[in-house]
Amino acid sequence: MKNIVILISGTGSNMAAIVRAAQQQDWARRLDARVAAVISNRPDAKGLAWAREAGIATAVVDHKAYAGREPFDAALMAEIDRHTPALVVLAGFMRILTPGFVAHYAGRIVNIHPSLLPAFPGLHTHQRAIDMGCRVAGVTVHQVTAELDHGAILAQAVVPVLPDDTADTLAARVLTQEHLIYPRAVAELILRV
Repeated sequence: MKNIVILISGTGSNMAAIVRAAQQQDWARRLDARVAAVISNRPDAKGLAWAREAGIATAVVDHKAYAGREPFDAALMAEIDRHTPALVVLAGFMRILTPGFVAHYAGRIVNIHPSLLPAFPGLHTHQRAIDMGCRVAGVTVHQVTAELDHGAILAQAVVPVLPDDTADTLAARVLTQEHLIYPRAVAELILRV
């Protein structure tokens, strides 16, 4: 069985979309894969309760308990590796990872970013797209590299930017697409790892 470990920092809506897809599409039988664990860097992350209710193992590695990125990443790797992951999925995990962490999971770690990369890496993507007068925005699933929001693009979805859009209204439409393409991209990738 190929284990998927999902990292979250908040509500975990993308994590929930992946778990629902895994259940509804019977990934255990069809793909020989399962979501084995959900790990957060924040003890108050609401997605942890959702994962526990879904019967998934959860853990917290609180970044505030560590003196820096390297010791935090070492502790996080130890917790992830307890589940022997075939794939590590970042789903709203709001920490920049060290090159050593990324190298440890090279080819087996993916992220979702709310823009059409390579446009608008980093934060505030929706407002930046509006401010630049973009006619479209969207979402990208990509492999994680040591460079923030770079790496091979695995999937994208396009969303129109409407004349009266705010960052919040655009974000809501993009999130709908995130919940559709992330589970598909994870299912396709788990077959290749």
